[in-house]
Amino acid sequence: MAASDQKPHVSTVRPRSYQDESYLHGFLGTVGDLHKAGEFQDVVLEVEGRRFPCHRLVLSAASPYFRAMFTSDMAESRQKTVVLQGLDAGMFGEILSYIYSGTLHVSLDKVQPLYQAADLLQLNYVRDTCSSYMAMNVERSTCVDLYKFADDFFVDIVQKQCLQWIARHFTEFSFNGEFYSLSVNQLTEIISHDELDVKDETAVWEAVVRWVQHSREDRLHHLPSILPHIRFNFLTSDDTAAILEHPLIREDPGSSEVIRNVAQKRNNDLKSRLGMTTEMVLLSVVNSRDLLFMNPREGKYISCSYKPEDRPFATDVTVTSDNNIYVLSREQDSNDQLSMFKYSHAGNVWEDAGMSSVSKSLRLEGDLKYYEEHLVEVDRTLYYLAENVREGVVRMRKYNKYTDQWQECSQLQFDIVCSNTTYDFTAALCCSSHIYFLRTKDVHRYNPSEDRWYKQSPSPELYHDIHSAVVMGTEIFCTDFYFSMTVAYDTESDSWQELQGWPSQGNRETNRTPSLFVLENQLHIWLASASNDHNEGRLQHLVYVYDMTADVWRDLNATLPDTEYYSYGRLCPVSRIYLPYLKV
Repeated sequence: MAASDQKPHVSTVRPRSYQDESYLHGFLGTVGDLHKAGEFQDVVLEVEGRRFPCHRLVLSAASPYFRAMFTSDMAESRQKTVVLQGLDAGMFGEILSYIYSGTLHVSLDKVQPLYQAADLLQLNYVRDTCSSYMAMNVERSTCVDLYKFADDFFVDIVQKQCLQWIARHFTEFSFNGEFYSLSVNQLTEIISHDELDVKDETAVWEAVVRWVQHSREDRLHHLPSILPHIRFNFLTSDDTAAILEHPLIREDPGSSEVIRNVAQKRNNDLKSRLGMTTEMVLLSVVNSRDLLFMNPREGKYISCSYKPEDRPFATDVTVTSDNNIYVLSREQDSNDQLSMFKYSHAGNVWEDAGMSSVSKSLRLEGDLKYYEEHLVEVDRTLYYLAENVREGVVRMRKYNKYTDQWQECSQLQFDIVCSNTTYDFTAALCCSSHIYFLRTKDVHRYNPSEDRWYKQSPSPELYHDIHSAVVMGTEIFCTDFYFSMTVAYDTESDSWQELQGWPSQGNRETNRTPSLFVLENQLHIWLASASNDHNEGRLQHLVYVYDMTADVWRDLNATLPDTEYYSYGRLCPVSRIYLPYLKV
């Protein structure tokens, strides 16, 4: 073959890129050494008379503020010495230390001026770190100072944390001298908070009176703008009449008119304050549409009767972070369109939630017994999950409140494991801004920001299958059908730990499946048992609370009304309820 006819050799070796980690980590250290040695510095920054020799390149790489200064037609781009205004020299020294080392030192005495400097110089990491540091250090001695700073500089994360602290300690705080230093806008923002820990609304009115009287001449004219933030729908007619007779109100005719207008409207959409509510567990009455609202710790058991058409059958129930109760409903033995209801606390009724149906984007077909459906909230977004046991897949949709549409999310594919039982436990729970999907033998975690599922460490081999699960803090607690073993899954370490099971059966056996729930930040379990003695046919309702320190379950000696119950929804829901709303 002639040389010209030969085909050129094509190499199969592909190019690769290599990254020198030691160079990347050592580069900043070298730059810091050059700064300390005073080498190659080409600009001097002057702050409050102090001179800071620096490198334009390093400053521009670290801060958009300096990049714009040195790469534009500004006079500073040509000057050897640049005077910076509006900065504290000490804080600028801290900023330079960070720019040249990557290390930031934050303390309570300098976090506010450090935040201001970082905000001016557009150093996002420093600014965000200062915000997080302030939010972590909200307490009695720092709260008002941090709240005012956050209000002035629009630091949302700190402002929210301060508001939450003030709301939870409002009664005590409203007698504090710092309370009287609040501006009228800050006062109205605080008393508008749902989570005020007050037993009745008169405490809010009395706090407003103290605030006005602290500087009566300067503040009395603000009263008409403050009064609409008091929730008169939670005051009795006698309370309202007494307020109308108060000297402050009688002195200002405009204030009495505001009160009459607000009281007349009776806005029932306003939520009850946190301190007025009681955490209650919702249980369904067997063979009925009635509900039991119970708090065994306080000995409160309130039964409410509903007409069949007034209380939807619950495929699943979820209580959101803002204490709204949503019910996913599909009539039993039906594959018709799903409906979403929302509980009206004020009316003690279920109303159409006003959402488009999940069924428009996902239609479940075939034999309904192969589907398990769940409703869960993550960061104020509702998610619907439908598990097809036969296919080994979980399809999921999330609700977009702005478009009123259910959007498709990544589906979860899991292994189909043959089981001797006809029922395989599944649960969908929210923990630390993730969804955890539990089956008897495995755990999966969904990250909403990535729209992706991850497989976690499998649950330990229980003597019986997992039957109930609940979230408390960063842990998920599970127990089996007979409450013979309880386990805790730590979502942060992806590890499991065994807890004690039922403390003592005696001559009793579990007759109804147990349900775990969290009440007042403590783990509880409700179950019904029957005596092995066949002469005693009645069920006994048992409620235990878990003592984490001693690793024991303690009997609360609950006295539920004598009837049969089951969990309202797949998991036992707990909500804060304003008890006068429960019409009994």
